[in-house]
Amino acid sequence: MTIHETHIQRCIQIAKNGLGATRPNPMVGAILVYNDTIIGEGFTSTYGGHHAEVNAIKSVKDKSLLQKSTLYVTLEPCSHLGKTPPCSDLIIKHKIPKVVIGCVDDNPKVAGKGIAKLKAAGCKVTIGVLEQECKIHHKRFFTFYTKKRPYIILKWAETKDGFIAPITKDEQKPVWITNRYSRQLVHKWRAEEQSILVGTNTIVEDNPSLTVRDWKGNNPTRVVIDRTSKLNLTFNVFNTEVETFIINEQNVDFNEPIAFQIAKLFYDNNINSIIIEGGAKTLQTFINEELWDEARIFTGNIEFKDGVKAPKINGKLISETIIKNDLLSIYVKD
Repeated sequence: MTIHETHIQRCIQIAKNGLGATRPNPMVGAILVYNDTIIGEGFTSTYGGHHAEVNAIKSVKDKSLLQKSTLYVTLEPCSHLGKTPPCSDLIIKHKIPKVVIGCVDDNPKVAGKGIAKLKAAGCKVTIGVLEQECKIHHKRFFTFYTKKRPYIILKWAETKDGFIAPITKDEQKPVWITNRYSRQLVHKWRAEEQSILVGTNTIVEDNPSLTVRDWKGNNPTRVVIDRTSKLNLTFNVFNTEVETFIINEQNVDFNEPIAFQIAKLFYDNNINSIIIEGGAKTLQTFINEELWDEARIFTGNIEFKDGVKAPKINGKLISETIIKNDLLSIYVKD
């Protein structure tokens, strides 16, 4: 691994501190290096706050060193005025002579403009260091701008004999297939994504809150598919903990591919990631329409003998992890 790659890898590492807090902005990481020593680090602040480059520059005690340093950053510095001033202007202001960038920004407001501005100011710019790793890191951001939809994660738990739920149950609450460690991990995932979606049957049968309770972080925006508006305000998803959107016949045409309409609705509302925690029907709808990016599937250490069959998915298995007595399999769409 080259020294440039080592430093970009560090940028990716610290960028993850912003996971779940920067949305819908990308979670960028930046470091400043002088004489082979890191003198400053920063990652993207909570949405509306400073970008990674700003935080890295602010962290350097001796600002005179900036004129002799190299800035490393996972994503091209912005060149437009948004909630904060352009990062490229700040880099130029401090006369940082070299910038090493993981990948180019696909946002049309930037898309090479930041790099062009830096070069025009005399800055030496290196592009594409650990480019694929940086693109994977920024997968939510890139999916939003290249595919015009959110990054879609499917998540479910199934029994050893392939069922996602029993046929009948006595109480209006979940029948747990996984252990408490796996369930805590799910709450961590919720804190990392911008929204969470379920269908009517999940609300009626389980009455979930869909919030982050077993992990510290932001609650995702809740989205419920309630085609005929049969749900009432007594269900937990309608409490005041976090905003809830309803998808019904008033805002989508259920005679058309529903998953595509939902994806467009989310794009139009600037939501760049969603985790689908619905029942088998909702999950299979997104699978059948080939509208998903990642699937996280738990296999618990129990059997139902009979029940609601788990969804069927084709994808590339990228990891398997044992969580006590549960198996977590991660797939990405080919």
